[in-house]
Amino acid sequence: MDSNLLKVFVVVAQEKSVTLGAKKLGYAQSNVTSRIKQLEKNIGCTLFHRIPKGVVLTQEGEKLYTHAIEIVKKVEDAILDMQDIKKQQKLIVGSTDCNAAVRISSFLMKLHEDHPHIQLELLTGTTRDVVDMVLNYKVDIAFVSGEPKSDELMILKKYEEEIAILEPKDENTPNVILSFKEGCAYDEFLKNYYIEKGEHIEKSLTFGSLETILACVKSGMGKTLLPTNLVEKLGFSDELTITNLDKNVAYIPTCLVCRKNYIPKIKEYLINLDLTS
Repeated sequence: MDSNLLKVFVVVAQEKSVTLGAKKLGYAQSNVTSRIKQLEKNIGCTLFHRIPKGVVLTQEGEKLYTHAIEIVKKVEDAILDMQDIKKQQKLIVGSTDCNAAVRISSFLMKLHEDHPHIQLELLTGTTRDVVDMVLNYKVDIAFVSGEPKSDELMILKKYEEEIAILEPKDENTPNVILSFKEGCAYDEFLKNYYIEKGEHIEKSLTFGSLETILACVKSGMGKTLLPTNLVEKLGFSDELTITNLDKNVAYIPTCLVCRKNYIPKIKEYLINLDLTS
């Protein structure tokens, strides 16, 4: 089976559009359509349902996709290995937005300083988003909040965090949770924390900015849970009531992870990288 056809198939599946897939690949749309038809002919089944807004995978397409992303990734890795078997040519890094705010700049600058030949890319999102990126080979390594539950992932390094409940200075705080998007590990922990304590949660509000969350806490809208180094970084340490949680209650380290079957060549460097200096 032609790996080039599989690559086209994977990109179209990820973009959910032949047009967007062609744009990402730098191909003419007719070329992409032709390659998809050729792949469908080769395997003897339809891979996509055509819908008004694009395409969605058929049942057969979903089954092929699981194999295709691994095949495409292995072919790309083989090409890079043959170009220079000892060097990491490219590193795609995933990161939670919380980690990006406090640690990612120094991490990327130090990495570039020590390995200037490596091409770096960065993708951000919630812990749930970033874990999915690693599992689907969209990133090589990722910073996530908490120890990952998937058996397919391995932890390269842990960064200990001091976790705190953040409330406004006013003591009459509504039991409203202010969180950063669905899939945020801190949001999920805080909700479970209050449920276990038997406290009623009035409602939960989500925001797209960490600074906005802290500003809303300061204004008395509700409570949130975040690492204290992030609160300090964004300049809210003296503006909020900060209740640090014992690590026996809230142990949520930031973990640098990768797939067990896709370990970066600079693994030892990443494990020993010191960002405190």
